[in-house]
Parts: sequence; C-alpha cells; structure tokens
Amino acid sequence: MVIQRALNAVRNPAQLVLGSFITLILIGTILLSLPIAFDPGAPHNSFVDNLFWSTSASTVTGLSTTDISHFSIFGELVLLGLIQLGGFGIMTIGSVIALALSHRVGLRQRMLAQAEIGAVDIGELRFLIAAIARITIIVEASIAIILFIHLVTVDGVSEQRAAYSSIFHAVSAFNNAGISLNSDSLTTFATDALVVLPVTFAFILGGLGFPIIVEFARRVSPRRWSLHTRITLAATAALLVIGPVSVLVLEWTNPATLGPMNWWQKLLAAWFQGVTPRTAGFNTVDIGNMNESTLSVITGLMFVGAGPASTSGGIKVTTFAILAFAMWAEITGSSDVNVFRRRIPPHVIRQAMTVALLAVGTVFSTAVLLTLFSGFSFSSTIFEAASAFGTVGLSMGITPHLPVIGDLILIVVMLAGRVGPITFVAALAMRQRTRLYRFPEERPIIG
Repeated sequence: MVIQRALNAVRNPAQLVLGSFITLILIGTILLSLPIAFDPGAPHNSFVDNLFWSTSASTVTGLSTTDISHFSIFGELVLLGLIQLGGFGIMTIGSVIALALSHRVGLRQRMLAQAEIGAVDIGELRFLIAAIARITIIVEASIAIILFIHLVTVDGVSEQRAAYSSIFHAVSAFNNAGISLNSDSLTTFATDALVVLPVTFAFILGGLGFPIIVEFARRVSPRRWSLHTRITLAATAALLVIGPVSVLVLEWTNPATLGPMNWWQKLLAAWFQGVTPRTAGFNTVDIGNMNESTLSVITGLMFVGAGPASTSGGIKVTTFAILAFAMWAEITGSSDVNVFRRRIPPHVIRQAMTVALLAVGTVFSTAVLLTLFSGFSFSSTIFEAASAFGTVGLSMGITPHLPVIGDLILIVVMLAGRVGPITFVAALAMRQRTRLYRFPEERPIIG
C-alpha cells in the first residue's frame, strides 16, 4: 500500500530513478564526511572529494580523486554499501516501480520502464526480485569464497583480512564497480589466474543485465530465448573476443605492460584488461603506460558498455548492435532491420540513435570542458570522460589532479551514465505534449 501511494505520487518514473540515486549519493557523502570514516592520522577529504567518492561508488564507476587507503574500515564499509545499493538495491527498487508503472500508465512511461529493466512482464515481478537477489547472493558468496581460499592458502593473508578483502572485491566485481582496497587495483594479481578468472566471471555476469539473469534462472531453453537475450549474448561474445585480442596484439611488445611477461601471462593479462573496460574498471597493468592505439580501443569499449538493466553504463551492447544491424540494412538496401529472424520496430531504432548521439555529445563535450579547465591533453580527457560515462573507472591518472570544476563535471557525467542518457534527459525535461497534427513529409539529401 505504501509503495502504491508512492507510485501514485510520481508522474515521471525517470525523475524517481534519478532522485533515488541522488538521495543515495547525498547520504553516502554525509557518511564519508564523518571523522570516523578516516584512519587516525590520515588526511581527510574535502566535501567535493567525498561527494566524488560517493557518486563513484553509488554509480558503480570506480574513479577516485584520493587514495582509498585514507579511509577507515567504517569508510570502506560505507563504500561497500553504496556499491551494493547502487548496483543491486536501487536497480531492484527501480524494477519494482517501473514494472508497476508500466501496468498503469501510457506508452512513454512504459518505454522508460522497458529501458530500465528490459522486456519483463508485470506478472513476473516477484520472480524477478527473488531471482536477482538469489543470484546476487550466490555469485558474490561463491567469488568471495574462492578469493578467500586463495588469499589464505597461497598468499598467506590472515583469515580476517582475507575474508574482508574477498567480500569487498566480490561485491565490487559483481556490481561492476571496479573499486579495490588496493591502491594499485589488481596489478599485484596480474598473472594470478585464481584471482583474475573469478573476478572476470563476476563482472561479466553482472554486466549481462537482470532480464538475462532472470531467463537463466528460469532455465529457459536457448531456442526460446528472447530477442533481447540473443542480441546481448551475441554482442557480448563478440566484444569479449575483440577486446582481449586487441590488447594482446597492440601491447605484446610494450615493455611497460605485457612485454616482460611470458606468453601465458600475456594471455591472462590481455584477457583481463580486454574485458574489464566494458564494465568493471579493475586493472592489472598500468593504463597510463599503454600505447595510444590500445587506449583508443579501450575508450571505444567503455563507450559501448555492457547489457541494459545491468550495473554498467555506456550506450549498452544492444544499442551498438541495433545500430550496426540498421547500418547493414541500409547498405544492403533492406527495407527492414532484421535480427535473428525478428524485425526491429522503427521506434526502437530511433531510441538507439538517440542514446548514441546523446552519448557522443556527452563524452565529447565533457572531454572539451576537462581539457579547457585542466590543461590535460584531449586524448587523456576523452579517455576519462568515456570512463565516467561508461561507469567503468579506468583512468590515465589525471582524475586526482583535476580542479574542483573538473570533479563536478565528472560527477554529473557518472550519474548520467549510470541512469542512462534517455532516463537522465527525460527526468530533467518538461512533460511532452501529444500533437494532434503532423507536418507534410519532405526528404532532405543525405550524404
């Protein structure tokens, strides 16, 4: 009843999603500003730094302006809570609200709901929440146990420290946050398969999106998978090959990254660094020492992101795939965009184009502003902008050195990337009015 009253009071579900994240960020900022959030003797962050950390954790990005070692156990637990709520709790609540709204309001709200949770029927609400919760607990617990055993038996870490570190990194990985308790992220474990592989499994699964997780939980036969699931899995598989192969080829002889490693270590490091840009933001090699060509590939992967209704940002793999199929249909002269023996509706293609163009404009303008205010090169700021918008968290090392205005710009971009371009703009825009007439059609020259 309480939820229903809250739903009745909300006219724009996009505003509710955005408001939920802003509320979470503000609460996190207040908690991180408390003296107990920092180790005795450690420098305290400014308000903007705490706001940045809270936004980064809540949007599961991973960018930071200060060293995480400054925080006490309390401060780290606040970050952990923000990661879990930002990745799982807010999305679950958003799914409940979006599903309920899609049952009672018009097309525009249903489209927003669909953009948030995918094509899940209102009748599956209880199963959706239960499946998300169950799989989240199982995956995070499994990864934590694997990491715990490895840290204790191989690395000789104390059981208490190993348990804490394992839980933190398991939650951070599954929620695609990329925030590590280590100042150098996971570079210490660059060639450790028992750390690299479980962590990559966690953030790849978390990046698929809740609608696909639900289909997996229901053990739906592959022949009965939805078009959304087919497109997401196909695009994800392609990028899981393109990313690591690109890093492996472009960094093979780089003495500052893969060069000194043997062939097996190169494969492992390239695999990790090739899949993490789309979602997580952990790194096992120094990003700042990578070749420009590799950084360009990583920037593209961060821009694309992972699956819709997941814990990732970017334009999403389905958007990228639909645009690619639409381009191919135009090149081949097809009147329809067909994918896996299904026709894509024109309004979905327009949505994909809108998301992509808004994203390009956001990342480009952010890079220009950061270059203007910070003096860093455009190649560095475009990387940081794509990382913030894609809620990835990889950095070339310039974020801690940005001026306050640069931090504030990235805060807004991280939030926009997390809630999605359409949702973010819709939350800020005035309510649209339906036109009772249409203008005559005329075709301009293209190309």
